Amino acid sequence: MSKICQITGKKAMIGNNVSHSKRRTKRTFDVNLFTKKFYYVEQDCWISLSISAAGLRTINKNGLDAALNEAVAKGYCDWKSIKIIA
Repeated sequence: MSKICQITGKKAMIGNNVSHSKRRTKRTFDVNLFTKKFYYVEQDCWISLSISAAGLRTINKNGLDAALNEAVAKGYCDWKSIKIIA
């Protein structure tokens, strides 16, 4: 599973570790990503999403259905990638 938020589309960024002597080495800045279950009222089922903390705030603000429709419209996820829990 890749480290991409299914709601906001956030993914890991690449930057530099800078030591005291200013020597630079590559590193990644990972997303605050976790797996969360939601009850999807429109489909009457539980779904599992891999979302970031910002994605969770988006769901709390706009609602699950609106956030999913917006994410699918922007291409961050598709309906086939959403895991349905029976």
